[in-house]
Amino acid sequence: MFNKILNHLEEWLITFLIGAATLVIFMAVLHRFLSGVPVIQDYAVRMDVSWAQELCIYMFVWMAKFGAAYGVRNGTHVGVDVLVRKLSADKAKWLVLFGLLAGAVFTGTVGTLGARFVWENGFHYAYFHFMGWDVADVPEGPTSPDLEIPTWIAYSCVPLGSYLMCFRFLQVAWIFLKTGEVPHAQHHVAGVDDAAIEDADFEPAGGDRK
Repeated sequence: MFNKILNHLEEWLITFLIGAATLVIFMAVLHRFLSGVPVIQDYAVRMDVSWAQELCIYMFVWMAKFGAAYGVRNGTHVGVDVLVRKLSADKAKWLVLFGLLAGAVFTGTVGTLGARFVWENGFHYAYFHFMGWDVADVPEGPTSPDLEIPTWIAYSCVPLGSYLMCFRFLQVAWIFLKTGEVPHAQHHVAGVDDAAIEDADFEPAGGDRK
């Protein structure tokens, strides 16, 4: 069960965020429309949905961070492999491994810096308060303008998403060491026959056929 959750964590999070953002945007658009309808507008204008845009921005940022981790796991990130293809298999193996570990170090560093920022941005106050400790001179931290939630909640996507990316890099590196394979995105365009493309007689820009 735990492995199933871990293997599909990004998909579930992204699906939830996309669904929630769609509902919030639909509600905001509907509210804007009803605010111009006679009779109904008297009730609609009393509803405050100014927070909808800010919430959707946060959700899309979270989607981007977890989507990046999904890209690492499935090999959908853009990569430059010109040098790797020029090397022999033995040498290319170590270069690929270096790239994966470098990605893990980078994302781990970003996650650590992000965690420190979140801690100093108000999470330490929330943690001390939750534990019942004396907060003393610990600042409570800023809040967002519309939702009025502690900003450390929104910024938590940086350490969480980065650490998840770091874990995926290490996971891919371990699988590569055992199998010699890295994940690759499988793209297929429906209705396009690869053989037909290869056999097609293309005309170059100069007009001469070969």
